[in-house]
Amino acid sequence: MIGFFDSGVGGLTVLKDVHKLLPDYSTMYLGDSARAPYGDKTHDQLTEFAWQGVKYLFDHGCPLVIVACNSASAQALRTIQQTKMQEYPKHRVLGVIRPTVEELGKLYNIVGILATQATVGSESYMREFKNVNQKIKVAQHACPKWGPLVEEGLAHTESTNKIVDEDLKVLLQDEPNVEAILLACTHYPVLYDYIRSILPKHIDLYEQGPLVATSLADYLGRHPEVEECLEKGGERKYFTTGDPEKAVRAAQQIAGLNPDFIQVELSKENS
Repeated sequence: MIGFFDSGVGGLTVLKDVHKLLPDYSTMYLGDSARAPYGDKTHDQLTEFAWQGVKYLFDHGCPLVIVACNSASAQALRTIQQTKMQEYPKHRVLGVIRPTVEELGKLYNIVGILATQATVGSESYMREFKNVNQKIKVAQHACPKWGPLVEEGLAHTESTNKIVDEDLKVLLQDEPNVEAILLACTHYPVLYDYIRSILPKHIDLYEQGPLVATSLADYLGRHPEVEECLEKGGERKYFTTGDPEKAVRAAQQIAGLNPDFIQVELSKENS
């Protein structure tokens, strides 16, 4: 199975695109809704929480795990890859930042990033974009309220639209010449249609799901030693550390999915 770990249900926006592009691969999803949001957590907290989730997926039949959370990818992924993988030498863990950057960095010279405080504070996007395009200019803006609002099922409300308006206005004031904007949190695509409706038409808008799915397909083609270890029965499993009924309702709103979530607990025993 391919495992997907997220701070809550936002990662389902990535998972649904993976299912579209790679329908035969069995997947397991784990959302840590009980401890969401991740955007206000420290580096050490994010590393601990993300590793607990990744390890859980490793231990339950996932030799490949995608950290489908920008905050965790930005703050914890490198530490996990460098210090936590000794006991899982044949397993792999990937994030969502690099595949996004590799695509957009080739297309634009001025990019706007809308993300959580943890992602913005890490400056991971700044570094990764510079690795792809030295001339690129990156403008970042933290939107700490967006993820919790989406997680609570409040995305399509007048009050949420007002918050989105204000955050987008700040980004465009900071960088009026932006060519493209990336929704750098897997919860944010739920707001895509509204953002697109108020964003000037000459500015391109991206969500990560299609980019990550395409990158994953490419990765599997380049790494047959990983690909051959993955189940291809199309099985789907969903787990949450929060309320399963709440996760189902959010999944329906966020990704148009109707999964059966099973509640699990992550703790230091999983580390």
